[in-house]
Amino acid sequence: MSQSDITVYYSPFCPYCSWAQQLLDGKGVEYTLINVGDDDAYREEMESKSGRTSVPQIFIGDHHVGGFDDLSALDKQGGLDPMLEG
Repeated sequence: MSQSDITVYYSPFCPYCSWAQQLLDGKGVEYTLINVGDDDAYREEMESKSGRTSVPQIFIGDHHVGGFDDLSALDKQGGLDPMLEG
């Protein structure tokens, strides 16, 4: 999976954002980070795409995974690795 296929909307000092990055780093995948803390346009883009206002919001391709809890649950259920490989 290429970096452009995984997007993490985040804000600095957010522990859930850090945990999501650590989980993805552990999978050895690259991803694009978009800081919504400094840019209202990116925050609006995230909210429009995800329907949520909290961070992180994680996308794999066009699929909205959700936040860290969603990403972690997907991994524990065995669904994350196939998505990352696909």
